[in-house]
Amino acid sequence: MKKGVKGLSIAVAGMLLLAGCGSKDTSGSSQVGGAKKEYKVGISQFAPHPSLDAATQGFKQALKDKGINVKYDEQNAQADMNNTQTIAKNFVGDKVDLIFANATPSATAALNATKDIPIVFTSVTDPVGAGLVKSFDKPGKNITGTTDNHPDATKKTISFITDEVKAKKIGVIYNSGEENSVVQVKAVKTIVQDKGASLVEASVSNTSEVKQAAESLVGRVDAIYIPTDNTVVTALDSVIAVANNKKIPLFVGELDSMKKGAVAASGFSYFDLGYQSGLMAADILTSKKKPSEIPVELPKGLKLVINKKAAAAQGLTVKEEWSKLGEFYDGK
Repeated sequence: MKKGVKGLSIAVAGMLLLAGCGSKDTSGSSQVGGAKKEYKVGISQFAPHPSLDAATQGFKQALKDKGINVKYDEQNAQADMNNTQTIAKNFVGDKVDLIFANATPSATAALNATKDIPIVFTSVTDPVGAGLVKSFDKPGKNITGTTDNHPDATKKTISFITDEVKAKKIGVIYNSGEENSVVQVKAVKTIVQDKGASLVEASVSNTSEVKQAAESLVGRVDAIYIPTDNTVVTALDSVIAVANNKKIPLFVGELDSMKKGAVAASGFSYFDLGYQSGLMAADILTSKKKPSEIPVELPKGLKLVINKKAAAAQGLTVKEEWSKLGEFYDGK
């Protein structure tokens, strides 16, 4: 964790500092006695990996752009379910004004801990299936947010694997303990079967098992697909190493992992996704809008991106005609 859990109460026990009266931009902020009010926001991020990091940055940028004065208590559970519970309980004890929950386990823990403090989530694949909200249009009493499950993203990537790469057997590595991942793998299996291919599953329970899971797929699959699974993405370097050494094209569920060394992904910017959530939080904090009044949002700007360098490393020849299907990424 970036900060010890024991330090939570210290970190958010800060006084309500009053910002300078001379601020030029007070739009979207509340005023207390002529000065801008400072809000306490607890950030619970499930694991340290590029996509979740980017979402947190986007969230904070949105509140900054709105001119809202915020004191953050930023915590990372290091992919440990028990830590998410401790973090959420400490936020409730410290009476934060809002909880930003980054990934399904963090959002679930926050909702279990409070039914009063507003919660805004992001990086959640299936908020209805996870029991976070009743529906996208009518979320729960104190919770809303953004999902990272664009309805067309997975289908677009799997179609590229089967139609363009001509893979018949596709391996998938995921943590069966993550609801987010179980939902995705179920969807992937349906798409793969519709394409006349087959799915070979390799499940893990923690990051130390990821490399072995990747090695177990060698000789059994034509390509590997990694969904937005927090456990596997945290240990993605070990999967990339196996893919490079054994010349197995690797595909992923989001663009940040593609940039690390996967052939392609259909995705969107997690920074932008976090930014969307930040705008929701701004409405809740300053406009006194209730989470139940703000529908859950889908990510915007979906696109297929192909990493030429990774394709070469994994023995896949890039066709120039693929430029009609998406964008090429050259490492810049």
